[in-house]
Amino acid sequence: MIDTWLPVGVVLSSFLPGLFIFFLAESRIRLRTALNLIGALAKLALIGVMLWGVLNDHEYVFRHTVLPGLDLVLKADALALLFVTLSAVLWLFTTLYAIGYLEGAPHRSRFFGFFSLCVTATVGVAMAGNLFTFFVFYELLTLATYPLVVHRGTEQAMRAGHVYLGYTLGGGALLLVGTVWLYGLAGQADFVHGGSLAALPPETAGQLQVVFLLLIAGVGVKAALVPLHGWLPLAMVAPAPVSALLHAVAVVKAGAFGIVRIVYEVYGVEFAQSLDLLTPLAIAAAVTIIWGSLRALFQDDLKKRLAYSTVSQVSYIALGVALFGPLGTIGGLVHLVHQGIMKITLFFCAGNYAETLGIHKISEMDGAGRRMPWTSLAFTLGAFGMIGVPPLAGFVSKWYLGLGALEAGMPWVLAVLAASSLLNAAYFLPVLHRIWFRPAPSAWPAEHIPQRGRWETAPLLLLPPLATAAAILLVGLFAASAFSPLDWAKLIADREYLQWTP
Repeated sequence: MIDTWLPVGVVLSSFLPGLFIFFLAESRIRLRTALNLIGALAKLALIGVMLWGVLNDHEYVFRHTVLPGLDLVLKADALALLFVTLSAVLWLFTTLYAIGYLEGAPHRSRFFGFFSLCVTATVGVAMAGNLFTFFVFYELLTLATYPLVVHRGTEQAMRAGHVYLGYTLGGGALLLVGTVWLYGLAGQADFVHGGSLAALPPETAGQLQVVFLLLIAGVGVKAALVPLHGWLPLAMVAPAPVSALLHAVAVVKAGAFGIVRIVYEVYGVEFAQSLDLLTPLAIAAAVTIIWGSLRALFQDDLKKRLAYSTVSQVSYIALGVALFGPLGTIGGLVHLVHQGIMKITLFFCAGNYAETLGIHKISEMDGAGRRMPWTSLAFTLGAFGMIGVPPLAGFVSKWYLGLGALEAGMPWVLAVLAASSLLNAAYFLPVLHRIWFRPAPSAWPAEHIPQRGRWETAPLLLLPPLATAAAILLVGLFAASAFSPLDWAKLIADREYLQWTP
């Protein structure tokens, strides 16, 4: 009985505190903080139990019949727990960061209420056991993140929110059409190892190709595949904790995760390959990788440069899925985690520069490393990780993607990875040069001296990026260790999908 309700408990551990927080007065700071942290720690404890169980071949499934032949299913398998664990760990750090970032700001109860609902929807997406459940939580994620994007209430924020809704609701409509069409062809599309569509009559192949296009376009909006990415740079008007959440924990990861589920557990990778669906997906991912990097080169706004970097980097996940081989699968799956750790570090640091020195543009960052050395060290590790410098997290992802390209007989992917790394260097190294080697200005745009003079910024703003920056180094150095993200990605590739042992 408890096995059935553990996935529900993971969802409720953020949903219930979020509901309660909505009704708190702004002055109830300690209670609001306690509810946030209790929910985050309870979620981690429940996930820890399920991680141990799944490692020992146990599966946790909750099923509720909504309509005849249509079930709401939560399933905690190895793939789900890869995404759920990432979301829960980074949610804890983002919560701590947001508490420090929003100190004294208005509407904190509203913010943290929707913040909790956003994480609730994310873990629901991760543990969805069929396409219907995935769609429900996918749309809840859109509704929960919109108030966070428009939180500041400025004209620019409202415009970004409207664009965000337009894109994501449009993507949701495509996903719904694909889901209903597929239901008509095959019934309820459960997420099962190897997919379940290969047994359909051959004459349905054309329809299945169109349905695949609809489903991938639907999730591709949140995954920021070109040309569906236009909402992401505009959404950077949101507060830094929201940007970190969108890029590293929730929205773009939900889209990329949807691509993984559709290819491997709805269609099945071998059946998708037989329908000639994987090569177009690989090309779309490659175009997005290069396009996002090229656009990042020309952004002076720091958060926009990071946003276009996300457009590029998240498509590594889709590229790994499309490589049709275990090594590419491992590279894509491990990048789900590694990109999250690296990108959340960079957005934390961008928030620190903005809140402490008033820096929003790269042209304003000269000498920031001497004023904020620890934040700048964390930013440097995040940037080097994105470039793929060994032994950092990004290097591990790119190494396996490169090996996967060779294994799949797609050497052109190596050129894409090399070009991407060079472009990553081209848009990150000038920033690092400004931070560390250029003289500081006589005055910063809007410097804020923390109350505790020993700290370069508020402690709750500094400690989360230092922790995640350390993780960038550790998951790279100890990638071969048991229980590392790479080890778990290998477990998934072997046990969940391809039944191959790399």
